[in-house]
Amino acid sequence: MSTIYLRTLKRAEHTVFCVQDGQKTYYDPQFKRRLPYSSGQQVKRSILDTLNRALETAGSPTTFLWDITSKNELKEGEVYGTCDPSYPDQLLGGWMKASKAVKGEQNRTIKRRSPLSISAMRALHPLLAGVDREDISFDRSDRSNNNIIVRDVKGKVIPDEDVISLLEGKDRSLRRKWIPDNRRATGLFVQDIAIDLRRLFSVTLNPFEPEITEATENKLREEGWEEGENVFGLCLIAPKSLRDKWANALATAIIEWQITSNQARTFSLMETLAVAISDKPSNVAAAIRAKLTEDEDAKPVIEENLSDTDIFVTLPASGFMLTSTESHDALEKAKQKLLDLINPSIA
Repeated sequence: MSTIYLRTLKRAEHTVFCVQDGQKTYYDPQFKRRLPYSSGQQVKRSILDTLNRALETAGSPTTFLWDITSKNELKEGEVYGTCDPSYPDQLLGGWMKASKAVKGEQNRTIKRRSPLSISAMRALHPLLAGVDREDISFDRSDRSNNNIIVRDVKGKVIPDEDVISLLEGKDRSLRRKWIPDNRRATGLFVQDIAIDLRRLFSVTLNPFEPEITEATENKLREEGWEEGENVFGLCLIAPKSLRDKWANALATAIIEWQITSNQARTFSLMETLAVAISDKPSNVAAAIRAKLTEDEDAKPVIEENLSDTDIFVTLPASGFMLTSTESHDALEKAKQKLLDLINPSIA
C-alpha cells in the first residue's frame, strides 16, 4: 500500500466556517443551490493546528519579507516558512520558497509537495446542506455607561447637547448597531484526504529539484536523520523516535480536527458522524455517500459492510441515518486503524 484514502462525514449546525460575506459559498449548477464550504487550505490549517496541539509544540515560524521602495515606502514581499522538516507541520504541510536573488548570493527555488492531499469540506449532497440568512444586532442600549461619540464632516467631536438636538424627531438609537444579512451553514459535509506513505517522513535529496538547502541537509544529518532510498531516489529519513511520535500525532490530527476559525457566536461542535479508510479511493466514496429518492429528495448513506474498507460510525450518526454499527469509541478505533496503516511505512 502506497496511499491511504480517508473520508470524514461531519455535521455542522448554524455556524460559520469560512468567512466571506458571512459564509463562503459556491453554486451547484445541477441542483441550482448555493452551498457552504470550507476550503482545503482551511482544513489543512486546522489539521496542522491539531497536530501541533497533540505534540504540545508551537507551529513553525513564518518569515515575512518587506522591501523599501525608492520613495522610502514599505512594499510587501515574499512570505515563506522555515522549509525545515525538523518542524513536523513543515514536513507534513509542505513548502515552497522562491526568494528574490540577492547580489552576491546564490538562491535556488526549493519546494516540497505535502504528502497529504486535502480536499475542501463540502456538502455530502446539495440537498443535504445549505445556507440560511439572519439579521442580527449589536445591542447595548440597556447600559447607561456607554460612550457616544459623534463627529461632524471635518471629524471634530460635537458636544452631547448638539447630538441630542440632532436626534430630535428621529426614532434612532446610538447604542445599537444593526448587522443585516448574515449567512450561516447547516448540514452534512464530507472531506477527503489522501496520504502518500512513500514521502510521509522523508525528504528527497534530488539536486535537480531540491526540497531542502545544503545547510538544512547538514543540520538534519547532525540531528540523526539517516540517508535512505525510496521510489523517488536518495532521501533523508527522520529518526524512528520522531517517526513514532509524529505518526501518532498525525493520526490524532486527521481523525480529531475541527475548523478552528468559526466565530464564537456561531460555535458548532461539527461532530464527526463517520470515517471511512481504504487504499481504494472509489471505496471511500461509496462508503459515505447520498442517494436520491423517488420523490427527488436525498438521504445520507453509510455502507457499513464494504469490502476492503474500514468504516467507523459514531453514536450521533444514528440521529441522521439508519445505522447498525455505531459505537462510543468509533473515533479511537479509526485513529488506531490509521496508525496501524502508517506504521509499516515507518518501521
